[in-house]
Amino acid sequence: MGAIAQPWQNQPNSDQKLPIGLAIHTASAELGLALVESGTARSQAWSLGRELSSDFQDYLQQFIAPQGWSDLAFLAVAIGPGGFTGTRVGVVAARTLAQQLEIPLFGVSSLAAAVWQRRDRFQIGDWIAVTLPARRGELHGAVYELCCDGVVCRRSPVVMAPEPWQLELEKLPQPCKPCALESDMGDDGEGLLAIATWRWIQGNRPHWSQVLPYYGQHPVHR
Repeated sequence: MGAIAQPWQNQPNSDQKLPIGLAIHTASAELGLALVESGTARSQAWSLGRELSSDFQDYLQQFIAPQGWSDLAFLAVAIGPGGFTGTRVGVVAARTLAQQLEIPLFGVSSLAAAVWQRRDRFQIGDWIAVTLPARRGELHGAVYELCCDGVVCRRSPVVMAPEPWQLELEKLPQPCKPCALESDMGDDGEGLLAIATWRWIQGNRPHWSQVLPYYGQHPVHR
């Protein structure tokens, strides 16, 4: 089976180029940015750690050049799960930009973006159980079906201990293939951009006010 195409690789009419879209992924200590322009995409990730909050704006401004803010047609942001502070920084920044620029904002689960980014490990139609470490030995878990134009959520993100999560998977109508994530997800910025671009192609134009962070757990308590 060949590689599953990205949306910017799959446009039958070359005269209809995709608009410029920017994806922001701050749900971990890594900053991930991705931009689609003129039918191609570029992405980059930086391991910023605790400097993410203070340096985010500078990296963002440098990354979008030579494009200007007014050139953007849509934005996408990872809404979590992931780190509390990083997720909040990205979502707040994306909401502010989308409001000021009056453009659509796509909020995408970091788990969904990770599945699409790793799509070449799976086949179209696979149900994929993706997990990410959480606090107190628990995990963030969700199930997505891989499609040729994105992913479909079959089990919404939850926080559980590993054993109950396995029991939840056994209740599903078909077996799932595992996809275990580590804590750093900056490289998934391109997966985030791809899902948002597919949704744009399908005619979705979400308002910025609809996008809220998903933490899964309170930063201190469950």
